Amino acid sequence: MQTPRDLLADLWTSVGADPAALEHVTLTGDEPQLPSSFRVDAAAQVAIAASGLAAAHIWSMRSGLMQDIGVDIRAAAIECRSERYLRRNDEPPTSFWDPLAGVYQVKDGRHVRLHTNFPHHRDAVCQVLRCEATREAVQAALLQWDGEAFETAAYAAGGVVALMRSRDDWQALPQARAIDALPLVEISKIGQAAPKPWPEGGRPLAGLRVLDLSRVIAGPVAGRTLAAHGADVMLVSSPKLPSIPWLVIDTGRGKLSSFADLTTQDGHAALRALLAEADIFSQGYRPHALASLGFSPEEAAAINPGIVYVSLSAYGRSGPWAERRGFDSLVQCATGFNDAEGQAAGITGPKELPMQILDHATGYLMAFGAMIAKARQAREGGSWHVQVSLARTGTWLWEMGRLSHGLSTPEIGPEAAARYLDRVESGFGTLRAVRHAAVLSATPAAWSRPAVPLGTDAPVWPVRG
Repeated sequence: MQTPRDLLADLWTSVGADPAALEHVTLTGDEPQLPSSFRVDAAAQVAIAASGLAAAHIWSMRSGLMQDIGVDIRAAAIECRSERYLRRNDEPPTSFWDPLAGVYQVKDGRHVRLHTNFPHHRDAVCQVLRCEATREAVQAALLQWDGEAFETAAYAAGGVVALMRSRDDWQALPQARAIDALPLVEISKIGQAAPKPWPEGGRPLAGLRVLDLSRVIAGPVAGRTLAAHGADVMLVSSPKLPSIPWLVIDTGRGKLSSFADLTTQDGHAALRALLAEADIFSQGYRPHALASLGFSPEEAAAINPGIVYVSLSAYGRSGPWAERRGFDSLVQCATGFNDAEGQAAGITGPKELPMQILDHATGYLMAFGAMIAKARQAREGGSWHVQVSLARTGTWLWEMGRLSHGLSTPEIGPEAAARYLDRVESGFGTLRAVRHAAVLSATPAAWSRPAVPLGTDAPVWPVRG
């Protein structure tokens, strides 16, 4: 198996970055840190290190000075499930999950996983099953369904579910082949533009403006990471869309937060005005969803030549599943992780990975890609498109190899994680929150803004400097 350092070198050079920069990175600690047969801790460490190295690379472009970067594997593993360790006014998180969410059996003896945290997703499942919104009613109805038929019908109705597949079952699907053909982090030039000069500032991303149109974990983690290195990050959400409050708090550190309903003329105009002055546009909508509202990558580049546009999807940009909604737990289930982890644990049925690593790692890969593309823009000009997906990150994790005794590793409980947390004030009260695992010697990562409730700020950029 490749070491984390080898994995980082492959990732760093895959986007054309200078291998000499790797000499400034120190990776410490050993696998495994959390109980899993998969190398989730290595994925966490490598993804965070790549984003930290990209920030250091930008700082060297701005200042002429390269700095050292260190990432400890235990700190990385803890940060990649930061929502579990978050405390608000010393209170632990309430359940993230809707009572209907979880694993059920279907007629053919297989299992499906339902994601019902948002009301419209829960309603779609109950509509397809023609049952009441109780676990008992849902289970009884699902026993009358073939698993794949239910998965197809639920998606058609606007639900978000996954049939549990083995890795072989997944690899036999056309979607798996479409994903395997994609780079882990895809960076492409989508327009012509002059290079933009770096603004004034004493941090790698100081003065850069980032639009964050994302929810749940991966996209918000990307924005949180860019904010940790000094960017002005504006989270834009709609007052009509549901959210998961605990995740809003955890991933909102360092960000401004405004409302803009893109289905209205005023909301559309507000986002267009923000985009016109942005440096990075990061979004987690399904492929082509923003295009219908006039904010495709090409349209964004026309509005603001020189933009770096970052796209996150569940199942990649091509193939028959490209338009499917998805969350980490469902992608784990559909692509073979839950089945394989269950077999490794000797249980019948699915077993989840110990963190939502597809989400968290993809978030850091988004930030990494955004910074690499921004560095290219500053050096050679152009508008750029960065594309990542949860399923492609899953392929990366699978290809790292397995740990034969990984599941015997003890959990990292709140007491053991306490020394990796900071106490900070926020718009939600006093927080105990996980600090960033990438340690930069000259420009330490830090969040200069507290987490605030959605819609706290006007949709207007702060003055630079």
